[in-house]
Amino acid sequence: MQPLVPYLLGKSHPAGTRLVNSQKCFRAEDIDEVGDNRHTTFFEMLGNWSLGDYFKKEQLPWFFEFLTDVVGLDPRKLYVTAFIGNEQRGVPRDIESAEIWRELFAAKGIDADVVEIGSESDGYRLGMRGGRIFYYNARKNWWSRAGAPENMPAGEPGGPDSEVFYDFGTSHDAKYGAQCHPNCDCGRFLEIGNSVFMQYIKKEDGSFALLPKQNVDFGGGLERIAAAEQENPDVFATEPLQDIVALLAKFARKSYDDGRYTRSFRIIADHVRAATFMIADGVTPSNTEQGYVLRRLLRRAALHASSLGLGDKDADDSALVRSAIITIEQYKGAYPELSGEEAYQRIRGEIWQEEVQFAKTLQKGMREFEKIAGEGSISGEAAFTLFSTYGFPFEMTKELARERGLDVDEEAFRENMRAHSERSRAGSEQKFKGGLADRSDDTIRLHTAHHLLLKALQIVLGTHVKQRGSNITGERLRIDFSHGEKMTDEQKREVEHIVNEKILEGLPVVRTEMPKSEAERLGAESEFGAKYPERVSVYSIGPLESAFSIEFCGGPHVQNTRELGKSGVFRIQKEEAVSAGVRRIKASLVRA
Repeated sequence: MQPLVPYLLGKSHPAGTRLVNSQKCFRAEDIDEVGDNRHTTFFEMLGNWSLGDYFKKEQLPWFFEFLTDVVGLDPRKLYVTAFIGNEQRGVPRDIESAEIWRELFAAKGIDADVVEIGSESDGYRLGMRGGRIFYYNARKNWWSRAGAPENMPAGEPGGPDSEVFYDFGTSHDAKYGAQCHPNCDCGRFLEIGNSVFMQYIKKEDGSFALLPKQNVDFGGGLERIAAAEQENPDVFATEPLQDIVALLAKFARKSYDDGRYTRSFRIIADHVRAATFMIADGVTPSNTEQGYVLRRLLRRAALHASSLGLGDKDADDSALVRSAIITIEQYKGAYPELSGEEAYQRIRGEIWQEEVQFAKTLQKGMREFEKIAGEGSISGEAAFTLFSTYGFPFEMTKELARERGLDVDEEAFRENMRAHSERSRAGSEQKFKGGLADRSDDTIRLHTAHHLLLKALQIVLGTHVKQRGSNITGERLRIDFSHGEKMTDEQKREVEHIVNEKILEGLPVVRTEMPKSEAERLGAESEFGAKYPERVSVYSIGPLESAFSIEFCGGPHVQNTRELGKSGVFRIQKEEAVSAGVRRIKASLVRA
């Protein structure tokens, strides 16, 4: 959604007004949820967008037709939601979507009663009441980057959404609430698709106006739709997760259906798959940003592998490495970044190296835990220190404390985690996209310097140099690139010279829209692992046909390289290894 906001506000998209894709997605906030039958951190999302083209009357019937006539789902097992409205903000109830759904169900011979629920807690109190179409509040059926309407800044687009749920017919578990409803967490209902209708923009006075163009943003979980098609509420019964589970069960000699181990099977399968894709995209385990998330995934998977009795003597014996190989084989046909010996060795090496490191860390953490345990209880702060400093999973802290009859202040630990997440979120939200931290002049200049640097590295080190990750703030740029050796001081000076030379030459920086095939013919550099539409945006430094640098890029950039001189002279601050075959440079524009 984030990259499409300018187009939702009216800018013309180079690919037209109707977009569609299937993309890989990662949700770091779902890590702690993994272990039930439906949550995963990595998933494939089917998407379609209308940018001022079709709207509700087309979108909802098309998705209903896809589910019932193409996938073959029983329409009697489908339940839907719509936005209840917000009178205070002047946003009306989404009656139009509800009426469209009523007509669609009626065409299948189903009477679809409309029921008002409101909040999630209201749902647990009121229940289904014979409904098939349910009105929920903004927490469940409104989308904007800022959340609910009252949290949106002026100028922000947003709108109601309509979700589709599949009913597996399982018994309600009253521990989640007295009554069941579509958004209940008991597992009976599974959300399989959501149509967001981006039709409003917030005004300065806090009210809402209609956007000049009405837009659709649809997302449907591929594995969730497959689970519904298979009449199995467990997404881990779908390929390739099922293959990883089968491998683990074989070597652990334990059954996935044994409730003592089911959660561990699921966590390993999900976390290793997610880690495989992150490593393929150039992420390496570390204690900061996306590297920290990768480290957490691998260590949590290693912990649960241990609980299944899967001891690893070497890389070839590693359950995590074997699971990653299954992931590679299952997905490499659709995702070329997983193909080839280089990708195989990098993924295998990073996972095994982190397993070995975690084994050492675990020993240190155990020693620290024993010290803390001697105090008679585990405070939230102590549990967080074990987690953040020693890489000691909170689950292990709780389990060990339970064995010793010790209390753990889980609420205080969660509070420490929330505070940590809030501090991290502001600085890392864009970094997960490998993009710009902001759109300030200094950041934009360093973005252009980043393009110059990549080309200079290829000139000095060789054409094998490819970008493997990046992050740009107003203070410095960072690039991860493929290269197997430490750079010499002479090579670094030569790279600096080339970049500064191109700054002084005052080369024009030009954005051009063109067919992807033409950009590839011109030798435009692409982001590692990224998939591009048939029509793309390309930035060239210098005249296009004789440019110094050409890259697939959405911008923004300066108009002329001479503008970089306003921030200073280009200097490499640090060059280091981040993993086998990948180096990292941090650089900035320094005033002389």
